[in-house]
Amino acid sequence: MDGAERREQVRARYAAAATEATGCCGQGAGDDPLSVLPLEERDRFGAGRYDTGLADLPLTAVTASLGCGDPITVAELQPGEVVLDLGSGAGLDVLLSARRVGPTGHAYGLDMTEEMLALARDNAARDGADNATFLAGAIEAIPLPDGAVDVVLSNCVINLSPDKAAVFGELARVVRSGGRLAISDVVADDDLDADERARRGSFVGCIAGALSYAEYRSGLAAAGFVDIEVEPTHEVTDGMYAAVIRGRRR
Repeated sequence: MDGAERREQVRARYAAAATEATGCCGQGAGDDPLSVLPLEERDRFGAGRYDTGLADLPLTAVTASLGCGDPITVAELQPGEVVLDLGSGAGLDVLLSARRVGPTGHAYGLDMTEEMLALARDNAARDGADNATFLAGAIEAIPLPDGAVDVVLSNCVINLSPDKAAVFGELARVVRSGGRLAISDVVADDDLDADERARRGSFVGCIAGALSYAEYRSGLAAAGFVDIEVEPTHEVTDGMYAAVIRGRRR
């Protein structure tokens, strides 16, 4: 499968999640928005991984979440900061970020799926998040100027990219000097080769495309990040883990 085919499979999967979350003709939430996930994955992905209280957020922002962790908890966002969420989906992390950075800050979400963008914008309107903006685009070509953000979040999205070096380069470009990363993603044990990772799951299931611990660290370091940490939080399949990734821009 080439990069374009993989990207289309990912887009289709997340479009289906957005459609399921809103139900027929946009009338409320579907019965089971996580139906796009195999049953064995549902305790390892989704809004259940959050420590942050979600009760007062728009329902579809929560039910359409397909992440593998809770980047908000480790981001330590401060009032006035500018935040970017890569692969923002239905907007859960953007809405949480907008509340934390307050009216003097701003939260951007970037997604390539029009169905998710429409859902996220609706959720932001419902939540009164005037300091949230959702952008259409690919995480390999972020539509923001150099040094535009203080913090980048992402929740189980970078592993889906067919060109992770391009993603890391874009992170280094848009994060201000001294800015930071707070990312949740799937990583593999260093001794698993690409074929072994592929046998453990699909690319769109956030597994086959995962980098190893060492590859994640070296990729971010090559792009210009320091103080890099890759810490596992829970196993998603044999030898592969959800992890929190931190780093700081030189």
